[in-house]
Amino acid sequence: MKINFKKTYKFAIKSALYISLFGTGFVTILMYLFYKNSLKHQVAFALIFMISIYVFSFLVLQYRVERFIYRRVKKIYDEVSLLETTTLINQPITTDMETLSREVKKFATDKKLEIEMLEIREQYRREFLGNVSHELKTPLFTVQGYVSTLLDGAMDDKNIRKKYLKRAEKGVERLIYIVEDLDMITKLESGDLDLMITDFDIHELIANVFDLLEMKADKKKIKLQFESKNIKSVIVRGDKDRIQQVLENLIVNSIKYGKDGGLTEVGIVNLTKKKVLIRISDNGEGVEKQNIPRLFERFYRVDKSGTRSEGGSGLGLAIVKHIIEAHKEKVYVESEFGIGSEFSFTLEKAHKTIKSES
Repeated sequence: MKINFKKTYKFAIKSALYISLFGTGFVTILMYLFYKNSLKHQVAFALIFMISIYVFSFLVLQYRVERFIYRRVKKIYDEVSLLETTTLINQPITTDMETLSREVKKFATDKKLEIEMLEIREQYRREFLGNVSHELKTPLFTVQGYVSTLLDGAMDDKNIRKKYLKRAEKGVERLIYIVEDLDMITKLESGDLDLMITDFDIHELIANVFDLLEMKADKKKIKLQFESKNIKSVIVRGDKDRIQQVLENLIVNSIKYGKDGGLTEVGIVNLTKKKVLIRISDNGEGVEKQNIPRLFERFYRVDKSGTRSEGGSGLGLAIVKHIIEAHKEKVYVESEFGIGSEFSFTLEKAHKTIKSES
């Protein structure tokens, strides 16, 4: 690869000037000492000498500096050019050491950040693959176990056959659930999932989700309710089906990790003239502080034992994050271990007004 050479004359100009001044001053002193009576000739000689020594010094220094730096620094550029992507190799070689040092320092800093980012991604990739393997392995082995038992002779017993086939079906449904959630996250990340933006009543949508999850909450005697009964209608803009999925995932999560006989509350807050904040809070087990930043990662487990007492794909919060970000909105989480958690997200208000009880 051909490398451009960027010349700089600052060093040679200054160095030649210093040499010229010193040489001229020295010669002038000698001439004054030996030729005191010829002042005019002394001045002319000094000027000619100064110009000559300056030009000569400049040319020698510039040539030597360029050759010196070029030969050595070119090796650095050649080594850098082995990397496929860099902005440094696209720049001409400079003989200005200050500029060169600044460019190399910037390059080193960028590469350090790039390496750190690659290490983080590699760690995330390993964790993600391990988690996917674990999530798929459990239902696969379950289905395989029941099918193998049936093939080994249990199929002849009608009651056992029916029971095992139902259990195998649940395992297959769990696999489908995981794959569908993974497919949705992939589409959200790649931008292939189109949002159907409409105006809808978020209060009404939350009430519908309460109805859908009422039986699930009743199993743990958890009460689902609004924080306030005053607001009856809040019209927002968004993809209604996706926002319903967000609400379902967050409320299911609060039920899953809520304590028996606990409470899950949903609040609607007028954040600004253009935004509302939806809050889902519970008085469950909460999350330790060090785990909060990673809650929205795919398959991330707060419980490192590897067991999952509740069902689910392990992708619920990741889906929530991607759907909300696809709406150009923000999602937040606050949690205190042993006290409870609060998840919240913003939505854009529609132009319709909010109706309240008088």
